[in-house]
Amino acid sequence: MKDFAARLRHGAATLGIALTPAQLEQFQGLLAGLLKWNQAYNLTAITDPAQVLTHHLLDSLAAQPELLGTNIADVGTGGGFPGLPLAIVNPARRFTLLDAVDKKLRFVDHMARELGLANVHTRHARVERLAPQAFDTVIARAFAPLPRLLEWVAPLVGPATRVIAMKGRWPPPAGREADDDGGPLPAGWRIEAVRPVEVPGLLEARHLVMLRHAAP
Repeated sequence: MKDFAARLRHGAATLGIALTPAQLEQFQGLLAGLLKWNQAYNLTAITDPAQVLTHHLLDSLAAQPELLGTNIADVGTGGGFPGLPLAIVNPARRFTLLDAVDKKLRFVDHMARELGLANVHTRHARVERLAPQAFDTVIARAFAPLPRLLEWVAPLVGPATRVIAMKGRWPPPAGREADDDGGPLPAGWRIEAVRPVEVPGLLEARHLVMLRHAAP
């Protein structure tokens, strides 16, 4: 993809992020690594570089303005999204990327070493079984319906934690059952804000749902 760097730079700028030359090189390394490892590890169904740019890299960066604090947890990170792109543009923040699938975290660890991301750490665990540890921001992309997500991330949430759920359409379409985001939230939770996001080059609906848990 010859124009990858130019398209990434322009797309990030549209999202309010000015990428340095070093960061552009890191993103190019992430793209190359993802495509290489995906041949053996099936990290993503998206294999076209142009779609990786829009559906993974820029889609991840769209959450940048909503991050709070310095200690960020990416729950159900899969192949490292949104955690790795956000870690590239936030070197002063610490990112903990969690997933229950070990092979995906092996890729994340490899890319963190290759890209020099000392601010990335991984946890191989089911999030609901973790010992309590409050993060400033907990972010999840296409991980679970809201009611289930909020129950599972409870060990990572303190009184000041913001939870960001990266979603497609919002409000969710009616008529769904197991994937219905429209069910009642667990006790004490409230939606703080919902922000529609236009990801450059991605002709699909995207929303960021910010949530808080009221102090007992």
